[in-house]
Amino acid sequence: MNGYNDADLSAAAKAGIQAPSIHNSQPWVFRLRDGAVEILADHSRQLAVADRSGWAIRLACGAATYNARLALAVRSRPAEVHLRPSTAEPNLMARLVPGPERPPTYAEQDLYAAIPRRHSNRAPFWPDAVPADSRMRLIEAARSESAWLDLLVGMTALAGFAEIAGSADRVLRRDNRYQAELVSWVHADDAPDGIPVGAGAPLPEPQDLLPQRVFGDRHRAPGRDYEPEPLVGVLGVPGDWPVDQLTAGQALQRVLLTATDAGLATSMISQPIEVPAARDQLRRSLGRSGYPQLALRIGYGAPGKASPRRDVSDVVQEGPKGH
Repeated sequence: MNGYNDADLSAAAKAGIQAPSIHNSQPWVFRLRDGAVEILADHSRQLAVADRSGWAIRLACGAATYNARLALAVRSRPAEVHLRPSTAEPNLMARLVPGPERPPTYAEQDLYAAIPRRHSNRAPFWPDAVPADSRMRLIEAARSESAWLDLLVGMTALAGFAEIAGSADRVLRRDNRYQAELVSWVHADDAPDGIPVGAGAPLPEPQDLLPQRVFGDRHRAPGRDYEPEPLVGVLGVPGDWPVDQLTAGQALQRVLLTATDAGLATSMISQPIEVPAARDQLRRSLGRSGYPQLALRIGYGAPGKASPRRDVSDVVQEGPKGH
């Protein structure tokens, strides 16, 4: 069976760079080696304060891997995925090897088409409830990638999550180094990475249920609720090793693309994952033996704007000499 070629690598990288990453840091590199497409972590883009453990960089590379899988599948060249295939190369996150050729499924085509339409939407969502069939699609999307998605039902569960997330957010706000790093990733709207100034949520107010990161200075009418009862999901996996976090990243992207295909808007809430004590409290509140990896806010809203992306040529690397 023929290996992947430069055209396959380009298609995989073009899709992969549209994956989400913390503060839109885009910490990935793509290369072609021995007929396989490989995704590597770019640790020069790792957040030194917010991501000391490398959890976020692995989540992002997992999401990029899922996009690359879709790009290869719609070219009728689906991949077999090997996560962290080499102990000798710890930066190598995933290796995509050609599997048996076949036409893409309708589901693969739909999710691939959703890639350029998936954007984080930090604005308040509309009050329309997410229907039961859409909720089941999201749960099944996570399950199909060996993860779980718990959708919080009822104000008791939501208020409990909000308390944990708010507490974690206050811890992070008191960390001057964390806040300085956050500000350093807020860029002009035409920058190739980071969070555009205009992409942030309106400034938080005391009555808000969920915490929001401050990326700009937009105000809203005083006293107006941000969202009285948002739908929140918590994504997790059974383990918490680096390979598990890559699995979680793939599941995250499948959930996000499934939401986009269903006409839903999403944004991510990472504060309760970034603070270890809050994360443990969240895990216990869910009654799960596994490990939460990210929380999602899900609903209906106006279409979001695409965050900037670096050029594909900046993230494609030549394979090692001799291969």
